[in-house]
Formats: sequence, C-alpha cells, structure tokens
Amino acid sequence: MIKWKEERKVRENIEDVWVLFSDENIKRIMPKVVEHQLIKGTETEAGAVHQQTYKEGDRLESYEVRTLAYEDIPQKKHKKIQFVISGMFEVTADFQLSESEDGLTMFQYSGRNKGITVLSKLMLLFANRKGNARVVREFMDRVEREAEMKH
Repeated sequence: MIKWKEERKVRENIEDVWVLFSDENIKRIMPKVVEHQLIKGTETEAGAVHQQTYKEGDRLESYEVRTLAYEDIPQKKHKKIQFVISGMFEVTADFQLSESEDGLTMFQYSGRNKGITVLSKLMLLFANRKGNARVVREFMDRVEREAEMKH
C-alpha cells in the first residue's frame, strides 16, 4: 500500500480553491479525466457516485467514483472519494481545505493506493515511491495554479 499526506498554503481564498473540486471544474485539476458524469445522488453529498473515464497514453479506463465524505461550510471544505482502477487498485483520495488566519487557504491532500489482488500488492511493494510523491506534488501545483487563474 502507498500512502501520502501533503499540505500547503494556497494564496487564494477558500471558495476560489473549492470551486475546482466541483463536477464542472474537475477536468481543470485532473486533465487526464476525459469524462465525469454523476450517476447517483448529488455532487454535494456523501454517497454520490460518478462514472469517470481516465486516459493514460492511448488507454482509456472507466470506473465508478464514490464520494465517502462531503462537507462545505464557510471555513472548512472536505471531499473524500474512492474508486477501484483496473480491478486491481483501490484508491482513496481526501481533499481538505481550511481558511487560514490571513484569509488564505490551507490545502491538505492525503490518500492511499491499496492493492486488492496478489499481483497488485506485489506491484505496489516495488512501486516507485518518489514517482508517487512527484504525482502528488504535481496535482497540488495544478490546484494552486488553477485557483490563481480563478474561473
């Protein structure tokens, strides 16, 4: 299993960062997502389910994304999702935003990638941890950059 937890201050207000995690803007922060469609519930509640298609090179992968937690109050935002990729990896991602004392946004991104088959567990055992850390940093950089661009 691979786990991560990173945090940084984004020099934008919490609402300008939070809007990027909406269905309408998800492709701005996850450009490899080519389709993201709500199939159960509403996007602003735990229990929502989306059908998502992701493109890696020439390969398309579709899966269901379940919203495990959702909170949207003025000083705190939280969204936790989970999906299974290729029938091999269970990915949980947790996005938390909080308003800092100076009116900017603390952005925390944590999660895990868990193998659910013997092969996938072995693959993660030998996975490049630095590569995963780079992907996490690039995602956080993209969120920060897009927030600065506003809508």
